[in-house]
Amino acid sequence: QVQLVESGGGLVQAGGSLRLSCAATGRTFSTYGMGWFRQAPGKEREFVASIDWGGGWTSYDDSVKGRFTISRDSAKNMVYLQMNRLKPEDTAVYYCAAGRLGLRLGSDATYWGQGTQVIVSS
Repeated sequence: QVQLVESGGGLVQAGGSLRLSCAATGRTFSTYGMGWFRQAPGKEREFVASIDWGGGWTSYDDSVKGRFTISRDSAKNMVYLQMNRLKPEDTAVYYCAAGRLGLRLGSDATYWGQGTQVIVSS
């Protein structure tokens, strides 16, 4: 059974940092693109960042560029999202996703995690 399990969310003050982790189990994700999406209360789910599993290619939404860094450990089937200089508007449930290479849309994803809550206080 394929599973994506996120961890690392929590409450942090504005300007602080958090590191999210996503553990992928159930199959080898070496041919999948991996990414992070988020959904704030009352808003649509939105793209945050994605990474090419094999080549290290990355893509970011403009709202997080320069503050967030996506990375992966292929040997461990892990994907990470390092979030620095957090802002209150980053508050959301963050979801790990696996799908087509270069995924950027929700429809690009085949598998989703259950989400982890991030709350940034002002």
